[in-house]
Amino acid sequence: MENPQDNFSSNGGCLSDAVTEKYLVESKESVSHVQLACSMQDCAFPLDGTELCIWNTKSPSHQLLILRGHHQPITAMAFGNKVNPLLICSASLDYVIMWNLDECREKVLQAYPLLSLFIDAESRQLVTGCADGQLWVFSLMDEHHYRRGARVDLRKKTETFSTRRLKSGLCSQPEESQLPSTSVLGKGEQVEVTFPVLRLAPCDLSLIPNSACGCLSSENTQCMWIGSSVGLFIFNLANLEVEAALYYRDFQSLSIPLAGSCALGNRTADHKTLCLLASLFGGKIAVLEIDLAALVRAQQCPGLRQSLWVPASSCVLPTSPLYLEVAKEKSTKTASERRCAARNVMKDQRLVFHSKVRSSGYASAPHVTMFSPKTNIKSEGKGSSRRRSSCAREPYPVECAVPTKPGPQVAAAPTCTRVCCLQYSGDGQWLACGLSNHLSLVFGARLTGTPAVFSGHDGAVNTVCWSQDRRWLLSAAQDGTLRVWSARGAELALLLGRDMFSKPIQSAQFYYIDAFILLSSGPEFQLLKYHIDSCKDEMKRYKQKSKSKLICRLSTTGAVDMTSLSAVNDFYSHIVLAAGRNRTVEVFDLNAGCSAAVIAEAHSRPVHQICQNKGSSFTTQQPQAYNLFLTTAIGDGMRLWDLRTLRCERHFEGHPSRGYPCGIAFSPCGRFAACGAEDRHAYVYEMGSSTFSHRLAGHTDTVTGVAFNPSTPQLATATLDGKLQLFLAE
Repeated sequence: MENPQDNFSSNGGCLSDAVTEKYLVESKESVSHVQLACSMQDCAFPLDGTELCIWNTKSPSHQLLILRGHHQPITAMAFGNKVNPLLICSASLDYVIMWNLDECREKVLQAYPLLSLFIDAESRQLVTGCADGQLWVFSLMDEHHYRRGARVDLRKKTETFSTRRLKSGLCSQPEESQLPSTSVLGKGEQVEVTFPVLRLAPCDLSLIPNSACGCLSSENTQCMWIGSSVGLFIFNLANLEVEAALYYRDFQSLSIPLAGSCALGNRTADHKTLCLLASLFGGKIAVLEIDLAALVRAQQCPGLRQSLWVPASSCVLPTSPLYLEVAKEKSTKTASERRCAARNVMKDQRLVFHSKVRSSGYASAPHVTMFSPKTNIKSEGKGSSRRRSSCAREPYPVECAVPTKPGPQVAAAPTCTRVCCLQYSGDGQWLACGLSNHLSLVFGARLTGTPAVFSGHDGAVNTVCWSQDRRWLLSAAQDGTLRVWSARGAELALLLGRDMFSKPIQSAQFYYIDAFILLSSGPEFQLLKYHIDSCKDEMKRYKQKSKSKLICRLSTTGAVDMTSLSAVNDFYSHIVLAAGRNRTVEVFDLNAGCSAAVIAEAHSRPVHQICQNKGSSFTTQQPQAYNLFLTTAIGDGMRLWDLRTLRCERHFEGHPSRGYPCGIAFSPCGRFAACGAEDRHAYVYEMGSSTFSHRLAGHTDTVTGVAFNPSTPQLATATLDGKLQLFLAE
């Protein structure tokens, strides 16, 4: 009789060459009649009856994702048809449960072995390091409920660090020792190298003088050592960035190019660090002495030649484009003032004779009534007190709580219409928003009553901005036009057509206390001087008498398109911030009329919004606080920057924003930052923590924009389906 295996033999091969057993697990309960499930990369099976086990082909063979929730033996399971998100349904006699595997894996610390742990007592954070080079940062504060604050890929962070050094001129070319050796790889083959985190240890920068740290301040920076198989890294726990890197292969005198184990200790006597290394291959053990000050000083980016400051700290230069406004203030009266003065001049008129010769009085001086005391105090007492109370401006409470109490909610439009932008007026009495249906609306601060409608655009309104005196409302849309409206009557006062700009306007605002209009179009921003003629002439009401004049235009380095623009209008400032599609943030000094600095690799993706700490007329902050600004990008959270050092001071990434550009905002007191998210929540962060402090629910769609009321602790949010939600302080 013929052996069945002979039918599968070919050229001396056998059946065992075509089959490989990749994994074997034994369950305490029989699974002979259980419906199992397989997808492209995952296999699902019950373990010990009630536990659902997921085995991934990319995970180590000894790691399983175990899901517990059934109390009776699992009888069937099936994967969903979509890959993202990957769903699996499991059934038993008591429950039918739908699992989202992406969310389940996020709740597990890591599928790879944990190699190191570190607790920073000052910032109250727990950091874990894994074999695949991932760092997980958890908050240990009670009010944060011990949630995960960040997940960091060490390999990507080192690549970003090398790119910044290259663009700053600290190194002429990328360090080849940091890259994997490809000499043994064939053409077209690639290898992805991970940096296993062997050891985490404290790095005390306060031991070295501030002059050696450069722009890396040792007072407000919490750092730690990361020991990996390829090198040592100084990691900043506030901004989640690598501050310095030491690769073993860069030093030919070292005997160990690859480490299998590592230990670190700080020596306070001479401000140096000891590192104990064990070779990954062989039995070598080496002790390294590291000069911490020399390492940090050699790898920090060079500081600015001149310090930048948001509030104007010097007089306007005669060569500055802003000098036009200063010269105008020193000049004589304007043309309108001269016309008004001419109308008020007394002219000789002809005399009119009646039965008696009497002067008409036209040539006599007007009779002026001097000050007379009020005698009807009782009748006007109530009205005057009401006016005094309405005009009284109470200061913004600096130590106020976060506005988390849900308030009124209104629909900006009858149908689901996206809210593209929103901004409060300077007095906090009005809230303007731009919609995708070509309209701009102005609501009362409490979202009550019928909103004022500003119509005229032919595209989605992506920018609204109030003037500092609250008389005018600026709007820019995708139709390529910019319009300035009278805030009182919703009448068009100034129109800048699409023929003036080569590309659609991305950002626009009033600037220099309403003296100019600042806007970005394509790779440049323009500074416009404008004049609004408010005189009403019924015969020529359709003829625009308001006008504008181009003062200057500046382009980004590399002539890349701008994605966001920001400047302060509430006080005099020469600084303009612009973000480009090449992931940079550029600082322009309009007093000098040129670019002052460029921040390379500000985010992993292009920045879609810049938000400065502008404060409020109802509160006062320290002068240096106005140098802080926020940036945000899709999938990369928020970053807090200091203009004086051009460094990222903190990274906020606890909110999901992977596909839609959600808005951000500074609180008037400067203590909080708010942002929208795709999970139908708004998030509020404190400036001193990278983990969000409050998660505001109650929305029906993605939160696209947020805005703080400048006069009272209130937060307004806007959603993708056209809802406006107000949050009040408790």
